[in-house]
Amino acid sequence: MTFGARLHAAMADRGPFCVGIDPHAGLLHEWGLADDVAGLERFALTVVEAVAPVCSVVKPQSAFYERFGSRGVAVLERVIADSRAAGALVLLDVKRGDIGSTSQAYADAYLDPTSPLASDAITVSPYLGFGSISPMIDTARQHDAGVFVLALTSNKEGPEVQAARTEDGQSVGGLMIEHLRRLNEGAEPLGSFGAVVGATIGETDVDLDFNGPILAPGFGAQGGTPADIRRIFGPATGNVIASSSREVLRLGPDVTAMRDAVRTANEALRG
Repeated sequence: MTFGARLHAAMADRGPFCVGIDPHAGLLHEWGLADDVAGLERFALTVVEAVAPVCSVVKPQSAFYERFGSRGVAVLERVIADSRAAGALVLLDVKRGDIGSTSQAYADAYLDPTSPLASDAITVSPYLGFGSISPMIDTARQHDAGVFVLALTSNKEGPEVQAARTEDGQSVGGLMIEHLRRLNEGAEPLGSFGAVVGATIGETDVDLDFNGPILAPGFGAQGGTPADIRRIFGPATGNVIASSSREVLRLGPDVTAMRDAVRTANEALRG
């Protein structure tokens, strides 16, 4: 099955809520853990135990593991493997973007099933030109994986690039969506090439119904609501994966409380 088909089935079965497994130093301390590899491992694997059996998607942020060097990356490998074993799809948040052989190396690291970091999908940055991420797109196709392209993010610095206009008057963020529309054309039940669009971006004139999945960070603790999701995405709402981390992680290390928070978020989004 393509990633798009797997995601469509997972969202129908488990709901559209995604948990970011982001071991911030502050969260480790809130849990009473040291900011070291042992604390990282205890935190991350407890979150996996709590949410991976009930989430459609989990989204580990690679940077929070990489900061501990090779031992932190080893923990990330376990997070990926254990989450997938529990039935969740893994969207690895790496936001890589480069050209040529380097872009291909990133693709091999995160999308080739022979890699210990192999995930169902990754986030990428297209702002060296959309063609620069072609190796990641091609590798995803080869291995039935997915790619989520930064398009309309909600960070305050984003608009200086994403809202800039091309010669024909189209926004750069909108142009990224048009590239994705072409990649997903004719895919059923859903394309495998998605966009990252913030759940708190406000109004947009971009048509977000491009037959691909949409990762919407900013849901929950950062202010995004189910009403915001419906308002921003309209006809594409059914393709939206609403993502939050702190909304769930602050309840740890109570496994039951974190698992219940996932169920509550899914109910709100489905409603």
